[in-house]
Amino acid sequence: MVIYIFDGSFWGLLTAIFESFARKEYEVKLTEESRFEASFFDTSVRIHTEREKANRVWLGLQKKVGTEGQQQFYKAFLSEQPAVFKSLFTYAQYVFCNPAGFAENYGNADVLAIAQAAQKVHREKHRMEAFVRFKKHRNGLFMAVVAPDFNVLPLICPHFKDRYADQPWLIYDERRKYGIYYNGSTVCEVVLASKPRALTEHDVLEAGLDGHEQLYATLWNDYFRSTNIAERKNKKLHLQHVPRRYWRYLTEKTDDLGLGL
Repeated sequence: MVIYIFDGSFWGLLTAIFESFARKEYEVKLTEESRFEASFFDTSVRIHTEREKANRVWLGLQKKVGTEGQQQFYKAFLSEQPAVFKSLFTYAQYVFCNPAGFAENYGNADVLAIAQAAQKVHREKHRMEAFVRFKKHRNGLFMAVVAPDFNVLPLICPHFKDRYADQPWLIYDERRKYGIYYNGSTVCEVVLASKPRALTEHDVLEAGLDGHEQLYATLWNDYFRSTNIAERKNKKLHLQHVPRRYWRYLTEKTDDLGLGL
């Protein structure tokens, strides 16, 4: 068995797909550098990411599956599920080796796996767009700390860039240790500088909040309570639409967290 070792990046995956066709090696085991374990019986090949090769695969996928299919492929990659790399790899081989239309053959295990992974990521994207709550820093920057189940920050950039186009903001993913920062014109990826071990990213970002932020939080909670109709409370339905794992980021749910609801 030939093992392709790549850096775990999206462009690295596309480069690996290119190399499999260039080398005519189709029965390949794909693994990230960080997960690789050498075996006496396997032949390993280190794939060096090359954007030119990756772009050729990316454009080829567009011709085969269209823009929507491309987006589905990328969303599935962002799911970060252990088996998704292999599914993406064999899915690409499958669509390149068959006529257009085969990408919708859900009887194929890889086509189905990609569709299911992409759907989960798409759902998480919409939840993040709905549940992100910004807090104003004393320097005027609006910040939010999140920990989504999947790596959706690249997908939510356009939404927040359009919605908050007139103010600088930062959304930081504390699980993946990076954020997206908008300066009023462009969006870029950022990482936090080193911090004391006892502090989390959430603590660091909370430390410099604007003096009026607590007042804004109180006003928002008062508004939320005043518009709530207690007689129509449906906890089961509420948890279905607003899962408990998101509550720590919602200003209007701080009271519920304190009560252990």
